[in-house]
Amino acid sequence: MQHQNPPYSVLDLLGTDRVTPATRKALLTRLSEPPVTNPQFFTEAEFGRLQRVCARLMPQAETDSIDLAGPIDGRLAGKNTNGWRYDDLPNDGDAYRLFLAGIDQTAQVLFNLSFDTITPDEQDAVLRAVQQGEPSGDLWVGFAADRFFEELLAEVVEVYYSHPVAQQRIGYTGMADQRVV
Repeated sequence: MQHQNPPYSVLDLLGTDRVTPATRKALLTRLSEPPVTNPQFFTEAEFGRLQRVCARLMPQAETDSIDLAGPIDGRLAGKNTNGWRYDDLPNDGDAYRLFLAGIDQTAQVLFNLSFDTITPDEQDAVLRAVQQGEPSGDLWVGFAADRFFEELLAEVVEVYYSHPVAQQRIGYTGMADQRVV
């Protein structure tokens, strides 16, 4: 049986009165933003590594791919937080930088190569070690790797599913938030 899309689409809903102006503006902004190519917070090397991590956590087709690393870079450059952090993790920017250096060190320990040059399966092994709280390397001492991994994964998923293209893919129409009287 072939799956049929509902008679409406997420992108079509954005042009209707079923979506409040504030929601429409936010979603159309996300839809029109080009992928970040010049990071503001991360170095080029860090940003490239973050892009590789995002590609492992949320694999996407080349066409219609959603920029996952760019919004993280923008959030950190703007010094925006979610208002809290675990007491065993440093501030968000320092935690991301430590994580990106740490996964490279773990890749060096495990594979004698940079995270940036190992295979996708090897990258998954490094990320799995972080997720399980058992990454190799002295950069991880005193850093709750598994807890940071949870935070990273949550942010990547949030960035992905807050984008209209992802919402279209899953048929999500919750952005139709205008009260109907």
